[in-house]
Amino acid sequence: MSVEIGKPFPRFALPNQDGKTVKLEDFAGKWLVLYVYPKDDTPGCTIQGKSFTASKADFDDANIAVVGVSEDDVTSHKSFCDKFSFTIDLLADTRHELLKAAGVGQSEWKGTLYWDRTTFVIDPSGVLRRTYLKVKPDGHEQALLKDIAELKAQA
Repeated sequence: MSVEIGKPFPRFALPNQDGKTVKLEDFAGKWLVLYVYPKDDTPGCTIQGKSFTASKADFDDANIAVVGVSEDDVTSHKSFCDKFSFTIDLLADTRHELLKAAGVGQSEWKGTLYWDRTTFVIDPSGVLRRTYLKVKPDGHEQALLKDIAELKAQA
């Protein structure tokens, strides 16, 4: 069961890489890009983290917050952020509460199940406006900036 476009995004309260609880309500009044990625310190996930960090000023200028979510724990996220100097929050959903509530799919690779790379665009009132499934990491952040600008223009 996935969240429908135009419906409220599931509320969440998850720890970031510093152990600070981050909630959906923290982003009221801002657009939010919540991207789900399979695993810390893997090639595609590193590309995504670096890309969002490199373009953070563009997102900030557009009043868009960016957070990553995976099932990895706070310690793993902290190590990943420190290794690549990420400036975005990575949230630890170790019990899969948000991943399941948002309807993120799972795939298998070499006998291991992982959460599909998925991105959600949530408007300033907490409503889901766009979902991207099985995301390719390269250039995704630029597509998001363009798409959110179009969504804002329609609002």
